[in-house]
Amino acid sequence: MSHLLHIDSSIRGEHSVSRRLTARAAAAWLAAHPGGTVTRRDLGRQPLPHVDEASGLARMTPPDQHTPEQRRSWELTEELVAEVKRADTVLLGLPLYNYGAPSSVKSWVDLLIAPGLSHDPATGAGLLGEREFVVLASRGGGYGAGTPREGWDHAEPWLAHVLSVTGLAPRFIAAELTLAPAVPAMAELIPLHEESLAAAERSIDELWAPAVV
Repeated sequence: MSHLLHIDSSIRGEHSVSRRLTARAAAAWLAAHPGGTVTRRDLGRQPLPHVDEASGLARMTPPDQHTPEQRRSWELTEELVAEVKRADTVLLGLPLYNYGAPSSVKSWVDLLIAPGLSHDPATGAGLLGEREFVVLASRGGGYGAGTPREGWDHAEPWLAHVLSVTGLAPRFIAAELTLAPAVPAMAELIPLHEESLAAAERSIDELWAPAVV
């Protein structure tokens, strides 16, 4: 039976564009996989702990030598890795906060990366590959080629680079200028925002659509 891991990270609740996109993608996935099951993880509402001394050392210490604090952190990592391994498809909502990923996503990544669980320290091989990983990104401004803030989106390249260690290869679908409807100074950009959002929605609808022959 097909299984989906659906992760959100926005702190904007019902106003979140990334949540809107992941909900659309999850519905499309379920329509294409009748009987499929879904696991939800909401990093925006139930954030994971940031890596601290105990959790950091848990990744450098043999499990049979863990302190109780290190063991608790390692067990959380085992849980997160198992969630990914159970999934045929992983959806991640990724809003852009202060030009980077939400700190909750950073915590998820930091805890996910662990020798022997998500990557092989002897060979360097990632252990979480061979599954679909779709990232639904939302950006309040515009960061494309030729824009004044080209290159200011540090979330997308960071996520792709850091998760390459695990074998996860993200496919990004993004909606930009999401603040245009709410910020008067950006009002003239509303048509561009609507165009970007519509394009993202079309890309989502095409993800698992039957092939036309």
